Amino acid sequence: MSKESPVSEKTSSSSASTQEKTGPGQLANVLAEKQKIDTFALNTMGIELAQFLDSSPVPTFVIDSHHVITHWNKACEYVLGYSAASMVSTRNQWKAFYRDNRPVLADLVLSGDDIYIQKFYKNKFSSSQLIPGAYEAIDFFPDLHEHGLWLHFTAAPLYNQEGKIVGAIETLEDITERCDAENALRQAHSNLENLVKKRTLQLADINNKLEADIKQREAVENELVRRNTELTELNARLSMAQEQLLQSEKLASIGQLAAGVAHEINNPIGYIFSNFTTLENYIKDLFCIIHTYETAESHIADASIRRELATIKEEKELPFLKEDIPELVQQSREGIERVRKIVQDLKDFSRVDSQQEWQWANLHQGIDSTLNIVNNEIKYKADVIKEYGDIPDIECLASQINQVIMNLVVNASHAIGEERGKITIRTSRDDELERVTIEVTDNGSGIPKENLNRIFDPFFTTKPIGKGTGLGLSLSYGIIQKHAGNISVSSEIGKGTSFLISLPVRHVDDSPNDEGAQT
Repeated sequence: MSKESPVSEKTSSSSASTQEKTGPGQLANVLAEKQKIDTFALNTMGIELAQFLDSSPVPTFVIDSHHVITHWNKACEYVLGYSAASMVSTRNQWKAFYRDNRPVLADLVLSGDDIYIQKFYKNKFSSSQLIPGAYEAIDFFPDLHEHGLWLHFTAAPLYNQEGKIVGAIETLEDITERCDAENALRQAHSNLENLVKKRTLQLADINNKLEADIKQREAVENELVRRNTELTELNARLSMAQEQLLQSEKLASIGQLAAGVAHEINNPIGYIFSNFTTLENYIKDLFCIIHTYETAESHIADASIRRELATIKEEKELPFLKEDIPELVQQSREGIERVRKIVQDLKDFSRVDSQQEWQWANLHQGIDSTLNIVNNEIKYKADVIKEYGDIPDIECLASQINQVIMNLVVNASHAIGEERGKITIRTSRDDELERVTIEVTDNGSGIPKENLNRIFDPFFTTKPIGKGTGLGLSLSYGIIQKHAGNISVSSEIGKGTSFLISLPVRHVDDSPNDEGAQT
C-alpha cells in the first residue's frame, strides 16, 4: 500500500497541471492515463501479494467481499490438492474441504456473526485473542489425503483504508501428527487402566480360586480316607443301589420338603389372612369414628379443649396417618396374598393332597408350579420360554413328573455359561398314539458324545465335586419308566442340549417298557 500513494499524488498533481494548460478534450485523455496507472499499481500489488503467499510454507487463501477466491498459494495446492488455476476467480473454496456446498470459516468471517458461525462449527471454534473479528477452529477432514487430516485453521477479515471489510484471509495448519499422538496417548492410557483393572481382577480371582482349591483338596482328601474303608462293601452293594434309590427318591426330593413347608405355612397364613380382613374392617370403623369426632370438634364450646385436640392431631400427624394406614394395609394384604400363592405353588409342585395316587393332572399347571419353585435357581442364568401346545390332562403321579421337570430345568441352567442363556419348554400331543411330549431345550455348553450313553447311570456326573450327586437324571429315568414313557436326549457341544419326554395319556398297569432311554 505504501507504493500506491506516491503514484496517486504524482498523477493528481500532473492532472491539475495539465488541466491548467489544456482544454476539455485533452482532460479526458489525462484521466484515462491516470486510470491506467492506478490499475497498473493495483495489479502490481496483487502480484506482490501472490508472490508473498506463494513463498509462505503456510497454506493460505484469500477471498474478496463477494466470496470469490483471489489468492490460492502453493502450500494450499499441496495440502488441499486443488491448483490455484482451478480455484482463483471461483467460489469453490468449499470443495477442498467438504463434499457438499457449505461456507468455510473465511466465508463466515465476512458475516461477523457468532451465531452463524456456531451453526456450522458448533463448539469447534473460538474467537482470536489478537485480531478483532478473527476466528480459529480445529476439525477433521476425512477426504483429505489417504487417511484424512486434522487441520487448525484461522480466518481474519481484510479491511481497506476506510475500514471497510473487503475480503478475508484463511490459513491452515496440518496438526494430524499431533492429534494422532494425543489420541494414541489417550488410548494407551485407557488401555493401561483397563489392563491394570483386568490384572487386579484376575489376581483376586486367582486368589479366590486358590483358597477354594485348597479347601476343596482338603475335603477331597478327607473324603478319600473315609471312602477307602467303605469301598469293598460299596462295590458289593452297588448293583442294588439303583433299585433302592428309585424306590426312595421321594425321601430325597424337594417335593417332600415342599409338601412339609406348604402344610406348615398354610394354616397360620389362613388365620392371618382372616384376621387381616377383620383388622381392615376395624380400621374402617375407627376412621368413621374419628371422622365423627372431627365433625363434632367445631361444636365444642371450650376453646382450650379444641386447641388441645388440634395440638394432638398435629403431633400425631392425623392427616398423614389417615392417608398412610390404608396404603400399609393394602401393601400388607398384597404380601400375604403373595405368600399364599407361593404356598399354593409348593402344594401343586409336591401334590401334597394327592396321596401319591395316579390322578388326572394338568401338565402345564405342574410345569408352572415347578418353575416358580426353582425360579431363584435359574432367574440369574437364563430366560425361560414356554411354548405350550394344546394337550389333554394325563393320568400320572403329578409330583414325580414335577420332579423330572425340575431336574431337567436345573441341569439346563447349570449348563449355561457366563452369558445369559435360554431354556425352552415345549409341549405337544400325538392323538394317533394317545401320547403327549415334553421337550426341555437349552443353549448351554452341550454334552460330549462319549458321555451321552452314561448320563442316566447312577452317580455319573460331569459337575465338579460337591456340585452334583449324579442321581438326578437316573431318578428321572426311573420315573419316566414307571409311567410307561420314554426319555431321549440330543446334544451338540457349544450349541446346547434337548431332552424329549413322551408319556401316555392314560396309565396302564403294565411293567415298564423295554425301550428305556434312547440317546
